[in-house]
Amino acid sequence: QVQLVESVGGLVQAGGSLRLSCAASGRTFSRYGMGWFRQAPGKEREFVATISGSGGITYYTDSVKGRFTISRDNAKNTVYLQMNSLKPEDTSVYYCAASIIQGSSSYQSYPYWGQGTQVTVSS
Repeated sequence: QVQLVESVGGLVQAGGSLRLSCAASGRTFSRYGMGWFRQAPGKEREFVATISGSGGITYYTDSVKGRFTISRDNAKNTVYLQMNSLKPEDTSVYYCAASIIQGSSSYQSYPYWGQGTQVTVSS
């Protein structure tokens, strides 16, 4: 079992930056691939980024490449999402998720989810 707790999101102006963190319980954090997803009102949950257990492999959806960076600190059982050059269309509830499957962009591969945190980007 893995429990995930996300940091509070926030309100930021377009072009600004925000870093989300997600703390995981348990002693086997490095075994899990971690992902970030987001869901805007009336839309399906969307893959954002994923990172392998070792942190050596990352993968992003095209719309955030070059702007977002996923990273992890296995000593702290924490995964991060650094978001730069934010756009109004990045406004969503952001979720972190954990899976034994490494590198998946499908939300169905992730059995463990955080509670979600609101990120709002104003124009």
